[in-house]
Amino acid sequence: MSTTFRHPDILEIARRDGRVTVDGLAERFGVTSQTIRRDLTNLTRSGVLERVHGGAVLASGLTNMEYEARRRLNAAGKQAIGQAAAAHIPDGASVFLDIGTTSEAVARALSAHRGLLVVTNNLHVAEILRASDCGSVIVTGGALRAADNGLVGPLTVQSIDNFRFDCAVLACSAVDEMGDLLDFDLQEVQVGQALLRRAHEVILVADQSKFCRSAPVRIAGLADVGRVISDSPLPAALASLCARSGAIIEIVVPK
Repeated sequence: MSTTFRHPDILEIARRDGRVTVDGLAERFGVTSQTIRRDLTNLTRSGVLERVHGGAVLASGLTNMEYEARRRLNAAGKQAIGQAAAAHIPDGASVFLDIGTTSEAVARALSAHRGLLVVTNNLHVAEILRASDCGSVIVTGGALRAADNGLVGPLTVQSIDNFRFDCAVLACSAVDEMGDLLDFDLQEVQVGQALLRRAHEVILVADQSKFCRSAPVRIAGLADVGRVISDSPLPAALASLCARSGAIIEIVVPK
């Protein structure tokens, strides 16, 4: 297979899994590690990937990926994370689910719960739960962000401030090496900061791709959450941060 024909497949794997590894690609395509490194170098020069130790990740920037691309990215990992997060939410709890495709995976896993009060600024989450008997679903006010059906802005923050949640499920676009939880939209970040103030317990749901990306706006730090659920072990520095703050790390295995 020529370099030209490998590149679309490499990008598709990166979009699906969040990252690619030199060894995994070499085995998949039946070529040498040196050949794959050249492929990744070319894709990095074109701006679609960023090199990391042992492989590459989707390139970061000042804007997020389109919603459909994010929805497809590591879908199996997000499903496993969603099921694990839902397992920590008891029947009868008050819960906030924010914007993000991983939050939507949590919503799907909550459909068998009963007696919940779910507040969300994510219209996809509301639609997922509308057909279930999980309990009451309240959609916040706010400005509709057409790109992903999220609600953001001062009205969203005001809505959140009317509640005290047993649990909030927080998603983010990236977690950097300092343990900062990052996103692309300042208004969305302000929503995340509001839910941190109003929740008794905060669960961070972050699949493996989040630990390989960057984004320009800080939501909070790992020390501000009580539990981190991911489908991949956290980098050693981040695991140490969680240990010092008392945050529980839960690693799930996608089916």
